[in-house]
Amino acid sequence: QVQLVESGGGLVQPGGSLRLSCAASGSILQINVMGWYRQVPGKERELVAVLSRVGTTNYGDSVKGRFTIASDNAKNSVYLQMNSLKSDDTAVYYCYAAGIWKDGYFDEKAYWGDGTLVTVSS
Repeated sequence: QVQLVESGGGLVQPGGSLRLSCAASGSILQINVMGWYRQVPGKERELVAVLSRVGTTNYGDSVKGRFTIASDNAKNSVYLQMNSLKSDDTAVYYCYAAGIWKDGYFDEKAYWGDGTLVTVSS
């Protein structure tokens, strides 16, 4: 199995910054894609940012220019630097991983963390 553990959420004022971290553990040789999604009550989970192992990124329209995704492949970790935060960024942020090479086989299943709450409020 694969476990994803997020950290770094919390309360921040509008205009502030926050950095989320996510570490994957388990029988992992290589992860092809890692990233972040977010969800607020009553709405669907939406893309924040994803990053492929070869460096391809994809950002949600609402965070472009403000958020930056990065990874450390050696540590099976992904990070999200969030700047110029707005109240609309308040959500539970979920770490995501997919396309995982394990011992002897390729696992296509998508894995999710339990989420970390980010609250942007004055």
